[in-house]
Amino acid sequence: MKFNCKLVLPVMVLALALALAAGCGDQGAVSGPQAELTLATTTSTYDSGLLDELLPVFEEKYGYRVSVVSVGTGAALETGKRGDCDVLLVHAKETELALVQEGHFVDRYDVMYNDFVVVGPEEDPAGVAGGRDVVAAFRSIAEAEAVFVSRGDDSGTHKAELKVWERAGIEPQGEWYLSVGQGMGDTLRMAGELRGYTLSDRGTWVAMRDGLDLKVVLEGDPILFNQYGVMAVNPANHPHIDYEGARKFIDFLVSDEGQELIAGFKKHGEQLFVPNASP
Repeated sequence: MKFNCKLVLPVMVLALALALAAGCGDQGAVSGPQAELTLATTTSTYDSGLLDELLPVFEEKYGYRVSVVSVGTGAALETGKRGDCDVLLVHAKETELALVQEGHFVDRYDVMYNDFVVVGPEEDPAGVAGGRDVVAAFRSIAEAEAVFVSRGDDSGTHKAELKVWERAGIEPQGEWYLSVGQGMGDTLRMAGELRGYTLSDRGTWVAMRDGLDLKVVLEGDPILFNQYGVMAVNPANHPHIDYEGARKFIDFLVSDEGQELIAGFKKHGEQLFVPNASP
């Protein structure tokens, strides 16, 4: 059989080129992240910019690509209960501990804390500026029927707000009380536009305050302490989750390296979160 060299040679060159291209593609896949980890977290860790500091370091160190589901804490917990994420970073400690007891989550650790602040318009129609009693401030806001914008999303911040209203003996309702079902950033923007009050975690407030026509009117009440925790979805309930990756993320956050990154994260010269892990 005779071969047509004019035809065979180009075919061989093309095959070699394709083989080299495939080899380069394989090398890129090997050098890139090896697995994906899904993190469900509160909007405050996202809106504040903290995750932009933490995740690249974790991904580089462990070879993971982290996919973030940024929602209110209540929605994040439901995401975890369904097995639609691997690990959670949230801030509703009482609820978290209860769900661990129920078997939905495992390996929960305190990670860091900050506090909540009450912010409002410069004119302060309820006259609460300068006080340190958040329950009294909420009563004054209700009595004045001054606009109050609530996240209304079952987030950690929303849960904290509802506890204050409960302590004040008030069920907030009426045209002055707006439950908007939004994240912290959008809620702050709405409060600014409506010249109203809201409760914010300090991290998101500091990160966004320059673009808002609001000021802190109350801070420092011990009731406003805000603890964050990390935990894994229980693999006994959802065998498909990446428990090994979740443990790596937990160990990273509570490690000296993770805690130092949290302590060093600042906006406008202010530290937004205080690390307090005790692994």
